[in-house]
Amino acid sequence: MKNIRYKFKDIIDVKGVPTKAEPNDNLEINPFSDRGAWHAYHLPRIEDRDYYGGFTGPLYIAQEYGIWLSKSFNRIRIYDAENEKEIKLANCKEPELSYYPGLLVQKYDMEDFILILELRFVTNRTALVTTKIKNKTKKDLNLKLKWDGKLLEYYNEEENEVLNTKLETCKNGVKVKFPDKSWIYNAFTSNEMEYQVIYPFQVEVKIADNKYMIEIDHIFIEPKREYIINTANTYTFTKDERDIESKKIINILKEPSLYIKENELKWEKYLSNGLKGKDSKYDKLIVKTIETLITNWRSPAGAIKRDGITPSMSYKWFNGMWAWDSWKQAVAVTSFAPELAKDNIRAIFDYQKEDGMIIDAIFYNKNRYNYPGEKGTNWNERNSKPPLAAWAVWEVYKVTKDKSFLNEMYPKLVKYHDWWYIARDNDKNGIAEYGASVDVLNFTEEEIIKAAAWESGMDNAVRFDIDYGVKVLRNIDEKGKVISYSINQESVDLNSYLYAEKRYLGEIAKVLNKTSDVNKYEKEAEHVKDFIQKHMFDEETGFFYDIDISTKKPLVNRGKGIEGVIPLWARLASEEQVENVKNVLIDENKFNTKVPFPTASKDNPRYNP
Repeated sequence: MKNIRYKFKDIIDVKGVPTKAEPNDNLEINPFSDRGAWHAYHLPRIEDRDYYGGFTGPLYIAQEYGIWLSKSFNRIRIYDAENEKEIKLANCKEPELSYYPGLLVQKYDMEDFILILELRFVTNRTALVTTKIKNKTKKDLNLKLKWDGKLLEYYNEEENEVLNTKLETCKNGVKVKFPDKSWIYNAFTSNEMEYQVIYPFQVEVKIADNKYMIEIDHIFIEPKREYIINTANTYTFTKDERDIESKKIINILKEPSLYIKENELKWEKYLSNGLKGKDSKYDKLIVKTIETLITNWRSPAGAIKRDGITPSMSYKWFNGMWAWDSWKQAVAVTSFAPELAKDNIRAIFDYQKEDGMIIDAIFYNKNRYNYPGEKGTNWNERNSKPPLAAWAVWEVYKVTKDKSFLNEMYPKLVKYHDWWYIARDNDKNGIAEYGASVDVLNFTEEEIIKAAAWESGMDNAVRFDIDYGVKVLRNIDEKGKVISYSINQESVDLNSYLYAEKRYLGEIAKVLNKTSDVNKYEKEAEHVKDFIQKHMFDEETGFFYDIDISTKKPLVNRGKGIEGVIPLWARLASEEQVENVKNVLIDENKFNTKVPFPTASKDNPRYNP
């Protein structure tokens, strides 16, 4: 199965030229990244002839928000050295502009030569661009090479200010310097941040008006021979990172073939492991999944201590790590990159609170700024997320058989599981509610209910609409102190997840020979299962619902929501209940819509397509 990558061309379209620097513009352009780097690239489209010879972008993460540095920062231009006339790549009729897993390729078949550009990431901070020029003629080629680029201006309307990035020369190349800047909701930069393009030898650099040009002496290519040059494209946050990466770059440019081979072997392993034993009709979907997960992989930086995966690199709000996203990503990743899967889980647990809580989301920065009018952090510590952590750990173990990982995670999982019954079980009946933490941003009942909806992972679910009578309940410790909040409904999805967690904790306890824990979780799981079957299922409508905490009656008046299906995933519904829910799911007037499984059923009064 060698060279699997070349069987999967352009599974994701990464072509396009950014028109603006601002985050959330150009969202139609998908990024390509790898190795956990914090920057990404694209390919020009066939119609983007002015940008032939360059990888468009890069998109860089300004600690949290994606910003485009340039339309094409390091574009090659080739000249006939004898008459100084440019040989324009735009005249190439049918260039190859291709994305293979882990590799971007441009190929230009010109009259006298073939130009091939390849971009691959070789570390978590550096992409290697390999430029090959092959002489097609029977005579020597005498060429002059130039590279140019221009910075995109990032103007912040809210601050009425420009992000003053500056071009400077550096040893064997050019670099971009960033200012110290903290713009709420827009960008964070520091004067230690740098983007560099490094050549394997000294080059002449000319800089003017946010533009630069690099040129090298004449190159002579003998007939049928090839000229190759490699350049390192590096984005770092701190001086320490830059110093470490500078040493790596010396080796990368000294022996690039070793790093190119490593990239090839790594992607062969990803793809062969991911595709192994699967029905071939799903091959493209599997490869697309792998490519997406790897592009969204971020390596340790700032407050993020481990490798982990973000929901989206290009959407500005999503360059952090969310708890339940991480659990699901880990299960997907473990089939082809198990160590990344483990760290994806650990990255969130690095910030487990003393009481056991796992917070909603973490980012590069924790205390960089205050919200307008309120003191706080830009992490979301207002709520947790649905408990799927034990499931994720167990699924990783099933693939890796790493018992030490179970030993490491088990006490943390137990602490998190227990937290739900300390902080989210208002009437102490072993059935939990979504809610919120005591936090400066949970300062009104409305904000607490919003946090509870976020905690469900179904932010816009109609079951949390305040006008349905959703109320806030205080959870109080033995000293009478408010330690958290619950809302006045026990949710069917939350308790189904908790039932499943008990099952998985029990499986882990078996492996670790914790017999008393096995018995404890079996007993607790049976209680939750019986409760959900008895109190949360409505016979008349054949579906599961949240229930009122006081009456223990299903909240049927709020209509059906997809949360009512989770008991089937958790395997706690009776056979009769499964059949009823299945019939609701396949009904075209309920959940079997053109885009299936909406948050609210089509017959829900508040359904909105």
